[in-house]
Amino acid sequence: MQKPSRKRRIGILGGSFNPAHAGHLHISRAALRMLRLDEVWWMVSPQNPLKRTEGMAGLERRIDAARKVAARDRRIRVTDIEVQLGTRYTADTLDALIARNGNARYVWLMGADNLLQISRWARWARIFNTVPIAVFARPTYSSRAVFGTAARRFARARWPQAAAKRLADAVPPAWVFLRMREHPESASSIRARGGF
Repeated sequence: MQKPSRKRRIGILGGSFNPAHAGHLHISRAALRMLRLDEVWWMVSPQNPLKRTEGMAGLERRIDAARKVAARDRRIRVTDIEVQLGTRYTADTLDALIARNGNARYVWLMGADNLLQISRWARWARIFNTVPIAVFARPTYSSRAVFGTAARRFARARWPQAAAKRLADAVPPAWVFLRMREHPESASSIRARGGF
């Protein structure tokens, strides 16, 4: 009797990527290693509902820039999946992805800055109840994020960092806060320097 094959473990790092930078690459490589993922998808959002359109580069430009950065690691895939699925909010996108491809295990990847403000996202608790979540430490945000609304509400679902390698197979809600060497780069600092 043949042993069933293991489902692919895919991390999803969503965002504006305005622009993608070495910090995104740093987090993605850490996720691949620490969470034992097979690949990471950079889900470039057509327009973050919480961000202003002013100063936002067009989707194609952001995707092209992300592909140049992601080309440094063949395990990272840049996608406009929200355009393909016709979704706008992360909760809806994750529902559609799982319905479309039940042969994968998804993990939502985000920085501590997003953990701090995720309670402002549409149907944010559904995200926690749909897929496991890995939160990466970010300079100036980490200490506030672990005491924020979402972290408090899902405190019992928080896993220790030592168990992170099993997170992709967890039944949600399950999340982990990953402390590691933080990368100083940010999209806002690149734009402030006129680099995009």
